[in-house]
Amino acid sequence: MLTLRTLRFVLAFALALGIRSASAHQVPFSYVDLRLNHGQADVVVVAHIIDLAHDLTIASPESLLTPDILATHVAAIQSLVSARVSWLDGRGHPLGTPQWTGIEPLPERQSIRLTGRLPNAVDAPAVMLDARMFPYDPAHQTFVNVYADGAIAQQAILDAHRTEVTYFANTRAGAWAVVRRFIPTGIGHILSGPDHILFLVGLLLLGGGVRRLALIVSGFTLAHSVTLSCAALGWLTPSPRLIEPAIALSIIYVGADNLLVREGRDMRAWISFGFGFIHGFGFATVLRVMDLPRAALAWSLFSFNLGVEIGQLAIVGMVASLVAWLWRSHPIAGRRLVVAGSWFVIVAGAAWFVQRVFMTGGTT
Repeated sequence: MLTLRTLRFVLAFALALGIRSASAHQVPFSYVDLRLNHGQADVVVVAHIIDLAHDLTIASPESLLTPDILATHVAAIQSLVSARVSWLDGRGHPLGTPQWTGIEPLPERQSIRLTGRLPNAVDAPAVMLDARMFPYDPAHQTFVNVYADGAIAQQAILDAHRTEVTYFANTRAGAWAVVRRFIPTGIGHILSGPDHILFLVGLLLLGGGVRRLALIVSGFTLAHSVTLSCAALGWLTPSPRLIEPAIALSIIYVGADNLLVREGRDMRAWISFGFGFIHGFGFATVLRVMDLPRAALAWSLFSFNLGVEIGQLAIVGMVASLVAWLWRSHPIAGRRLVVAGSWFVIVAGAAWFVQRVFMTGGTT
């Protein structure tokens, strides 16, 4: 698997061969490093002279490589970088702007290097970097490196579509910051994911006792926890083009099984377990775009999964209570609910399947 350093070399080599036209900006990326060492947080920002000259309205970018001319633009460059790169803690509170301590030209890279310190980041359990370095160029990328005690701890590439990256410290406070972030994320995902909710609702339409419902929920939980972990760890990562349509098919199957169920035959626990593996890969798709903190990977997986379970139990508790009351009070209405609800589940699942296979390339 390519590392960011390898990717940098490939990009630089490609650009050197002239893949981009001579009139184009030859180095459409910048660098931001955060170095956490010996009780201090150092910041290094490297930006290309063409980008700086464009946004500061400097006629000759090459003039910035002359120390005397660069000295006249120090305040403007510092102000520009401070405005384009925000530093926040794990809760989104500002950590302030760096105390800039130096600036120097890098003629061999046609760039300017700015150095500073960010005192409030030293003891922060989490540091979020939000970078929109040069919005005028939609192809611009910012390479982010976080070092802890001299070793690379995290890397990311930010662009117009992804502007944030969060580093969680490998400490008890950092683990707690992970928990605070990923439990709400898990809850939000299950509550905002209509396909997962409809799958669960479809399983609950037939009602049942506490033991039966517990088996259904436990089977789903066990299965999706396994595949969620496998995918998040990179052990098994099937394409969303397969997983998303498969989730839609699982919803159709649940509705059809409700309509075909016979007295004494209740396979819902096995259905929830079997299709739970597929839904777990769907949950993992969310985590893959969240840049899981490697230093606290176990905590992030546990917290996200716990959040999913909390949201899931909220749905199960509400729907199961309503269905149980309806079956007790109005058995005929309960049977009608099963038929109408199951057909709704089938139609919705079919619509998602068509959308994901033929309209959006298999992703949602």
